[in-house]
Amino acid sequence: MRTENALRRKLEAGETVLGASCATFSPTVIETMGHLGLDYVWLDLEHSGPSPSDSTALEELTRAGEAADVDLLVRLPAPDPPLIRKVLDAGVRTILLPRIETAEQLRRGVRAAYFSYDGDVGDRGVGVGRSAEWVGYGDEFVAGEDSEVLVGTMIENQRAVENIEEILSVPQLGFTFVGPADLSMSLSAGDPTADTDEAVRAAIDRAVAACLEADVPVGRIRNGVEEARTAIDAGYQIVRIGGDVSSIHATVGGRLSELQEE
Repeated sequence: MRTENALRRKLEAGETVLGASCATFSPTVIETMGHLGLDYVWLDLEHSGPSPSDSTALEELTRAGEAADVDLLVRLPAPDPPLIRKVLDAGVRTILLPRIETAEQLRRGVRAAYFSYDGDVGDRGVGVGRSAEWVGYGDEFVAGEDSEVLVGTMIENQRAVENIEEILSVPQLGFTFVGPADLSMSLSAGDPTADTDEAVRAAIDRAVAACLEADVPVGRIRNGVEEARTAIDAGYQIVRIGGDVSSIHATVGGRLSELQEE
């Protein structure tokens, strides 16, 4: 069952990867996106979708990804070690940890994803699950998992930006992803109406510069073609270029509006 994490390989080779979100959590949509040629499908379990503790639901989603040869990038609700282990055992290979503020928080989450971590024993447990092909422990399985798992962190709050150099020094961190909306809320001092555009731009610039300096791949959402090209030129290796729900709004909604105006 286990296949190579092509997303990890491409990032390690310095390539740019393009993906889209699947807010419907539909295996059919995941298969369709994979057949388009996307590098990954983004599943946001922080804000919607099935419970990340529901292994049965995750197994169906990972099967859909494998059927279409596309990697899943799964954002978790929290950097919780038991949750991280359960999601990986369901067959997910790439996870994104939200709400990270310090290197120690991140280290705890990354360590939970690996059997061997930073020259020592990791915090991932061995058990029977889909990632183990329903067999369980084996030296080949343990080594294979550690070579395929990819862990990223969101940069989405002021403390993360302030601690960016320490965060990027966490061993076995695979990538970062910028979250401008939550970063804006973090910088607004509790006032959601505050104009934080300039502060957000400065924070993003600092974070991205640190990522590029540390040679850690960084990503963000860029829904327009020119925006995406600009981001790639600026050094972003991971770009999310749309999603299923937004595409329905744009395509079907646009057609409906035109027809209703006639």
